[in-house]
Amino acid sequence: MKNHYLKLSGLEPLVITPQTNFVNVGERTNVTGSRKFLRLIKEENYNEAVEVARAQVEGGAQIIDVNMDEGMLDGVAAMTRFLNLIAAEPDIARIPVMIDSSKWEIIEAGLKVIQGKGVVNSISLKEGEANFINQAKLIKRYGAAVVVMAFDEAGQADTYQRRIDICKRSYDILVEKVHFSPQDIIFDPNIFPVATGMDEHKLNAIDFFKATKWIRENLPHAHVSGGVSNVSFSFRGNDKVREAMHSAFLYHAIKNGMTMGIVNPEMLEIYDEIDPVLLEHVEDVLLNRKPDATERLLDLAESFKGTSEVKEKIAAQWRSEPLQERLTHALVKGLDEFVEQDVEEARQLVDRPIAVIETYLMNGMNVVGDLFGSGKMFLPQVVKSARVMKKAVAYLLPYIEASKEASASSSAGKILMATVKGDVHDIGKNIVAVVLACNNFEIIDLGVMVPPEKIIETAVREQVDIIGLSGLITPSLDEMVYLTKELQRLNIKIPVMIGGATTSRAHTAVKIAPEYTSTVVHVNDASRAVNVANNLLQPNFKDEYTFNIRSEYHQLREAYLNRSKSKEFLTIDQARKNKFKINWDDFKPQQPNFIGVKTIEVDLSELEGFIDWTPFFQSWQLHGKFPAILKDEVVGEQATSLYSDAKKMLQNIINEKWLTARGIVGIFPANQVNDDDIEVVTENGLEKFLTLRQQSKKTEGAPNIALADFIAPRNLDVQDYMGCFCVTTGFGVDDKVKVFEKDLDDYNAILVKALADRLAEAFAEFLHLKVRKEIWGYAQNENLDNDALIKEKYKGIRPAPGYPACPDHLEKPTIWKLLNVEEKIGVTLTENMAMYPAASVSGYYFANPESKYFGLGKIKEDQVRDYSKRRGITNEEAIKWLAPNIADA
Repeated sequence: MKNHYLKLSGLEPLVITPQTNFVNVGERTNVTGSRKFLRLIKEENYNEAVEVARAQVEGGAQIIDVNMDEGMLDGVAAMTRFLNLIAAEPDIARIPVMIDSSKWEIIEAGLKVIQGKGVVNSISLKEGEANFINQAKLIKRYGAAVVVMAFDEAGQADTYQRRIDICKRSYDILVEKVHFSPQDIIFDPNIFPVATGMDEHKLNAIDFFKATKWIRENLPHAHVSGGVSNVSFSFRGNDKVREAMHSAFLYHAIKNGMTMGIVNPEMLEIYDEIDPVLLEHVEDVLLNRKPDATERLLDLAESFKGTSEVKEKIAAQWRSEPLQERLTHALVKGLDEFVEQDVEEARQLVDRPIAVIETYLMNGMNVVGDLFGSGKMFLPQVVKSARVMKKAVAYLLPYIEASKEASASSSAGKILMATVKGDVHDIGKNIVAVVLACNNFEIIDLGVMVPPEKIIETAVREQVDIIGLSGLITPSLDEMVYLTKELQRLNIKIPVMIGGATTSRAHTAVKIAPEYTSTVVHVNDASRAVNVANNLLQPNFKDEYTFNIRSEYHQLREAYLNRSKSKEFLTIDQARKNKFKINWDDFKPQQPNFIGVKTIEVDLSELEGFIDWTPFFQSWQLHGKFPAILKDEVVGEQATSLYSDAKKMLQNIINEKWLTARGIVGIFPANQVNDDDIEVVTENGLEKFLTLRQQSKKTEGAPNIALADFIAPRNLDVQDYMGCFCVTTGFGVDDKVKVFEKDLDDYNAILVKALADRLAEAFAEFLHLKVRKEIWGYAQNENLDNDALIKEKYKGIRPAPGYPACPDHLEKPTIWKLLNVEEKIGVTLTENMAMYPAASVSGYYFANPESKYFGLGKIKEDQVRDYSKRRGITNEEAIKWLAPNIADA
């Protein structure tokens, strides 16, 4: 059975299924909608324009809308240049692009250079069927999805009937004449302003809702989108009212089947938190419930004031509420001050202590689960809820044990969680475990570096319903493949959930799922884990769900393999001939102020100013760029609360010396040898770093880069240099985590790990600065603030083994040998080359001003064979370590 999901992609796939929440299309890379972006493009300040796109992705956009329609612009040139630039930025290019233009030549220019599968916005029947069909055929040939405007030869659809007539006609032409995949059709039935004072505009919103519902019910597999900000055009300048209108409009549009839209998250209010009086007036307008709705909203808009004082008063009164409401409030808000008192009161009211959990507490946690699932609560709040729940259960346990009670009925299912062998990272796993526990799943957490035999033995003994595997480093992918093969060999049929930073839906579909006849599902984040777990265990739905997953992964696997076959590659010899060329005649490498190895001591207080806070919020699934995230309309309040907690703990870490910062750095004479290797001179002789070279066929003039290109070749008689380092702030973390876990405090246990990670990255940034200005001294006059450091405005790079430019983790032992890392600072490597403690960073230093970060991409087997000879290992061993980067592997 073929599914009809809309499948888009940048570097990563975006599959829109019936379970997908509303897809947010970022609107700020649109010259018609953003004055700032228009100015940057007009000034040809493309570097800053790219940052606008990056901010949208960091802010949670799942697709970015790019529009270059402006009279004074060369739209074709601007679209081409901008899309090429963002294609070179992996953190931006990972999401699909919507090419937005009213001019066909600009759309086609975008289609020629777009990466992955994007969306064209838009085509319509306004210039007749022949032109519509021609454009649709070209879009189909380019492999894009399409937004179709409700517009025909007579003009734009402005009534319900005109909307559905035009959409039906467009759909029939596309499906029957062009043979366009129906799931690749996205209708925009026109969002027009309401409350304009004109009677003919009173039905604008409700007609959109009705048309959306009709499209979803009558045009199979098609989707609905629109530009949401249009609806509030009449209230420009009154952000409070506009935010409420956008949220209320989206609430009703999504209920009627709207699947995506161009939305500014900063102009959204949480639906449940809209002032009730304002919400009533807004919905009177949107739903045309009262003849004087417009006048009433206009009057209210003038006088509407915030109600924070009222909310504070209500908040202080919660202790007078009935018992169930008090416990629910404490769980939702994460307040544990009165939980034991309230739980004891509940215990006095029931016959059995276990009933307090089965009724009062689970009622409250069901509210937490519903709010989180609907996007009305955020991850840090859920983890705080779990802390309250654990303390409540801990209070009850002695009473439950005394009565020898157990509850088999209260659990939604039993899930085993483990970070696989050789991997030490567990922040994401722990967050997922907490969220699942909050949704009534029983969690068995085996921790980190768990051998496959222990995972399987425990899963069988405990009769778990699901196995959850986590991993961050590349070799963990191979461990997951091995474990599913073992489950298959042993004829065990337990569903497996896959997660972690290095995992992906594509890898799961291509590498893991084929090894296991039972179900394997990739889970992007904690918010989706609950839905996946419920679907896997739901008696009336799990068969259909697992069938759909297998079908979806089969299609993804076939598409991936076909795409890999069609991609052009150079041989490794051809790639080396197209290497990145530096004019060494005109460049003399800076002789370092220090050559050799030295340990670095630093007080944690010196690192605070180097912290990049944006990834900290991302680890808690709060997406947005710091510090703007603190004022974000959707997540700002929760981000501010989390930041406050983090800053308080950070001061405790510093003042009470919870953690220890240890670092080591080495600078060595170095030269490129054999094209792709770097030979370094040490006191004990010569050592060699091996690098890998891009092999995909590039556009004319673009080089195939390897890190070795940034070091002067030995045969030129130019003495060059290279550095490497390792830093850690992880010693002391485990002790603090044990204290918090003993106190049933998952929130602070996760918080201290997340802060240790941020401090390790800050230490790496601090040390790199020290190297540039003092130890090596090649940029002594550099004067950059932390924001510029985060944006990597400095000269030189510090890539790390395991990351895009050098995915080979087997380079780490060379760093350990050169620096004597384990003896000097205590950081060790696991068998799969993960660093322990986890809050550690290692890497290289390149000083050449032309050195830059890049992604290796896919490589062919001739380079793998060449690499295995250089490394002195078997071809099979090389494939194990490089598999994610090997085309067709």
